[in-house]
Amino acid sequence: MKWLKRKDNEPPVISLEQQRAQKLTEMGAQLWAARQEKSLSLEEMVVLTKIPRRLLVAIEEGNLNDLPEPVYIQGLIRQFADALGLNGVEFASHFPVASLPAIPKTAGKIRFMGQLRPLHLYLLYIFVIVCSVSSLSQLLNNAALRASNSQSNPQQETYLKTDPTHTKSSAKVQPVSDTLNSLKDNQSVQIGVTLKSSSWIRVVADGKTEFEGVLPEGTHRVWKAQEQLTVKTDNAGGVLMSVNQQEAKQMGEPGKVEEVKIAARPES
Repeated sequence: MKWLKRKDNEPPVISLEQQRAQKLTEMGAQLWAARQEKSLSLEEMVVLTKIPRRLLVAIEEGNLNDLPEPVYIQGLIRQFADALGLNGVEFASHFPVASLPAIPKTAGKIRFMGQLRPLHLYLLYIFVIVCSVSSLSQLLNNAALRASNSQSNPQQETYLKTDPTHTKSSAKVQPVSDTLNSLKDNQSVQIGVTLKSSSWIRVVADGKTEFEGVLPEGTHRVWKAQEQLTVKTDNAGGVLMSVNQQEAKQMGEPGKVEEVKIAARPES
């Protein structure tokens, strides 16, 4: 009967569930003491942690049955500890989530648990996935912010398009009479364009091509000439043009080719 004797001498072990319950009771008491030391009510902790009051009470009282899965309990403990000024990550790491070596009630030989059960592996995978998604979301938000900042300060366009009008009907060349009539007497003319949508534009000042290419939506550019400015676009509805800082007007209909010539009035 020696085998019976060896079996009786083996120290009893504590199940994983019992380990969690004991550890939660111990940690809950520490969190309660820290909260009392800072004179914070549970209502104030709800505001600080965004954790429902019933879960905070369950943590402080070590009530495992009123809490979610262990991996989520560890996260709640971390938030609770952080709000109290503790090192939440280190503090919460003491709460057993996956299967750990069994702790004997008395000193003796330590026995290790077997392989992780499928449920524990599933919970561990969920925890890893949640952390990965959170990191990926942060990276995407940072990339979007950088892209937004770069678009708010568009650089000068480095690529040109050939004149698209060679495949279309001839463009109408017409002065904007109402704009010309409102110009003041001066020796120069200034034109400002604002892009409502991406459009090809060519600007000629005093017979010299100052710009030819595609301007993206939201771009605002200004050109000056001593005698005459000519603006041509393949999308008149996407270009707002102002003459000598007057009210901007749409050059024409969307998708239509339009060319406008503005001449400076000679001094009287």
